[in-house]
Amino acid sequence: MLTHESIWSALDALAAAKGMSPSGLAKKAGLDATTFNKSKRVTPDGRERWPSTESVAKALGAAGASFDDFVALVEGAASGGRRRALPLLGFAQAGDGGFFDDGGFPVGAGWDEVSFPDVADEKSYALEISGDSMAPVYRDGDVVIVSPAAPLRRGDRVVVRTHEGEVLAKELKRRTPKTVELKSLNNAHPDRTFKAEEIAWIARIIWSSQ
Repeated sequence: MLTHESIWSALDALAAAKGMSPSGLAKKAGLDATTFNKSKRVTPDGRERWPSTESVAKALGAAGASFDDFVALVEGAASGGRRRALPLLGFAQAGDGGFFDDGGFPVGAGWDEVSFPDVADEKSYALEISGDSMAPVYRDGDVVIVSPAAPLRRGDRVVVRTHEGEVLAKELKRRTPKTVELKSLNNAHPDRTFKAEEIAWIARIIWSSQ
């Protein structure tokens, strides 16, 4: 299972493999030196804090490691190192309501698959980004792992599908009982605001293959 402990253990192992401390790896990656410190892994009120996709991507770049290298480290840290085949959908498929139930869970069969460390959400899936509307955060061809069951918080990267079939990858800016405000990941594209009833589902992005 992909866990809080296995992700952080993988970052520790990545730093150690390059002869660095977690703080040293963070600094080499251009991040605040405390980004990967053990004290930052749990909030003062006891909630688990996960490293961001961007910080992990920068750490991999600084260490000269690939995403597959990191996955291998995660597997080594996770119990049993289990992997699972996740459905891989394109944005065009995501816009087709027939591929999802009302909760944003993929249904049916026949799509491509990708291998990924086991995650807690059994309905998680992979989505291939198309176009440049989400650059430079996500580029054409990038694959993101989406968890419909993951809790949503302000600032999360999310995939949103409207009842009209529009699919967007944005940052959740604000969500109220009446509206959903989304911040664009590409400054060339405007932020979006939808009425709550216009949204078919929202799912959190928990990982990307950048």
